[in-house]
Amino acid sequence: MRPGPSRPPLLVIAHGSRDPRHAATVHALTRRVAAARPGLRVDTAFLDFNAPSVPQAVGRLAADGVRDAVALPLLLTRAFHAKTDIPAVLRDSTAALPSLRLRTAEVLGPSPLLTAALERRLTEAGLRPADRPSTGLVLASAGSTDPEAGAVIAAVAREWRHTGWCAVRPAFASAALPRAEDAVRELRAVPGVRQVAVAPYVVAPGFLPDRIARGAREAGADLLAPVLGDAPELAALLLRRYDQARRPAAAGQLLSA
Repeated sequence: MRPGPSRPPLLVIAHGSRDPRHAATVHALTRRVAAARPGLRVDTAFLDFNAPSVPQAVGRLAADGVRDAVALPLLLTRAFHAKTDIPAVLRDSTAALPSLRLRTAEVLGPSPLLTAALERRLTEAGLRPADRPSTGLVLASAGSTDPEAGAVIAAVAREWRHTGWCAVRPAFASAALPRAEDAVRELRAVPGVRQVAVAPYVVAPGFLPDRIARGAREAGADLLAPVLGDAPELAALLLRRYDQARRPAAAGQLLSA
């Protein structure tokens, strides 16, 4: 059955990775999103390494008679992929499809739902509520050369510090410093810190998340949380961005040939 005009399909665009865990995690997340919104068509596409590609997914929507859809970047900050890669590939993909309109949703972060998902993963890794005031926390992101992205991570760390943690430090797996291992060692010297936890601010496993985990282990972190993955808070955030993009005054960019 073709989707009606009142509920445009959601096209989730992930980065992609040679690591098979990445695509598996992304698909687990999009399945959770679909389960949370019965009747909503949720498709997945990848910028690189995995299939379907964005042009393939967009072409499939058009072939199925879809006339309006929402493209959602599965990204936590507005960096190069959000500002350049995804808009370009969506423009190219829709250029020959005049009947298909694509509205792009905002990236996921920052959001309190992301912080809630991080705290869920920390709890799953063994952190107890009573440990919070004596815990130094590393907020470890993939990293970007875009200064806006780095500033967002630093701001999230500052705000998170005011929710009861002894100390919070940002860290980056690439493009910027400090690395996770350096942040762990720095927190060891902070008065009042009795243990150090590392929270990966990444959606799915892959090369950079593995680098974060390796650095945390090498520096002797007491606790390492899993990636965000298919956390229910993350699924709720995707639906929130989808709903925001559908509003008449949404900031999402409308793409049409």
